[in-house]
Order: sequence, then structure tokens, then C-alpha cells
Amino acid sequence: MSVPVTITVETPDGERVELTASEGAVLRDVLLDADITPHGRYARRLNCGGRGLCATCGVRLAEPPEADHWHDDLADRFGYPRLSCQLRVRDGMAVRLLDKRVWGSRERGGSAQR
Repeated sequence: MSVPVTITVETPDGERVELTASEGAVLRDVLLDADITPHGRYARRLNCGGRGLCATCGVRLAEPPEADHWHDDLADRFGYPRLSCQLRVRDGMAVRLLDKRVWGSRERGGSAQR
């Protein structure tokens, strides 16, 4: 049986929303169920459907978990957003949605930058 957890989502316009979801649920699905899209404006209708292929559902996490997907490893290394379709919800998760056209932009400070 899944345990309900609370996650905090910050939208691109700075609004903070608290969501309750089942622990271990896919973050992309939780966001979409709450009518919050992690996709850029051009990818809301055309995306891979959560298969980890298009990289349009990228989000920033206050405390990202260990990378267990090849995209997450590259994202951490080069400062790119993590894919919400490859992240599982955990209690206290803080998510920042990005203002993007399709993909999220790179942030300085990835491990390759050090």
C-alpha cells in the first residue's frame, strides 16, 4: 500500500503549490493529474508520453536523488534539468518548474563545471 506524501511545486511565475501524492508515483503523472504541466509550451501536446526520450518534462529539484537513469547522470554532470517522467515522488520533495520553450536550460555548477 502506498503512503501519501506532500510535495511542493514552484511554477515558472513563482506560485507555490502543495500536492499530495502516493509515495513512489511518477512525478510527471502527479503534476499532470493536478493540471500542472512540466512540459515546455511547444511540447505540451507532442512529447514522448513519459518514456524518457524527448527530455521536454525537465524540472529542477531542491535535493535531487542519486542518478539511476542515464539522462539523470548526464543532467547532473552538465547542469541540465532532471526528467520528471523518470523521478519517483518522495515526501518533502521540492520541485521547480521551468519557463522553457521545449527543453530546460543548463545551469552552471554541474560536476563537469567544477
